[in-house]
Amino acid sequence: MLSVLSIKKIQLLLLVSWGVLLLSFNEPLLLTLEYGGFLFLGVIGALVANATGAGGGVVFIPFFNQMELSNMASVATSFAIQCCGMTAGAVTWWHFYRQHKVADIEWQELWRTLKLTVPFSILGLVPVQFSEIQSPASLNLSFGVFSIILAVAIFATIPLLKKQTFNAEHHVLDAIFLPLVSLIGGAITAWLSVGVGELVAVYLIIRGFNIMYAVAVAVMLSAFTVWAAMIYHIQVSEAVHWQIWLFAGPGALIGGVLAKRLALYFSATNLKTFFAVWVLLLGFISLPI
Repeated sequence: MLSVLSIKKIQLLLLVSWGVLLLSFNEPLLLTLEYGGFLFLGVIGALVANATGAGGGVVFIPFFNQMELSNMASVATSFAIQCCGMTAGAVTWWHFYRQHKVADIEWQELWRTLKLTVPFSILGLVPVQFSEIQSPASLNLSFGVFSIILAVAIFATIPLLKKQTFNAEHHVLDAIFLPLVSLIGGAITAWLSVGVGELVAVYLIIRGFNIMYAVAVAVMLSAFTVWAAMIYHIQVSEAVHWQIWLFAGPGALIGGVLAKRLALYFSATNLKTFFAVWVLLLGFISLPI
């Protein structure tokens, strides 16, 4: 485990690195005045993402659409910000697991679940990106439809959150369905910058696994997926809006660290209900009607 001193050193290193990066831009003061507000967007997106298992794109994509960024820039910038937020969240959840849950029977399948999901998520995402297979519909329509379906699925799982006992191990069919869900989710994520974490979290909840366990898996899975996605957006699309990322990224780091506390503070039912309502509203707002 990292000591308090080590954490302080990492925080200082990140702060200094951010300052150096900011100064590498022309007119850093004007840049801060123009884009500094994105710090709060990053915090909110990462809080929602890492407390519920959803990707930060559920916040970023509708916001970027309102800014009238291009579809590619919206998705690429969302991925870049999530590399900060989902990584911070994944490390925080991993630290929580190591400290409190390593001997918990309900968390014993963590490694196996990640092995059944991470490779297949990336396998679904990368070919879609590099073959430049287009989404079946526009970004707004695809995001809106996906969000509404996701919200309905979350509402459907809420009664399951009242369970007092949870599954502790995978059924043999999970070795088929978890990779399949991850493969489909990875392809959706390539188009929307969200998808795989949400789908896997809902699947695990339906299967009766611990709610916090499902969230932790979704966050870790999403972290691996968004980093894999950035290979394309750095090498090929070059569509990341780096000025937005410069401020939203650090905000996402903060939100990613704080999100676990939020998830543990509120009841799973309240957290999921709020998230489902939020996603449903965003879905309807995103529809091009």
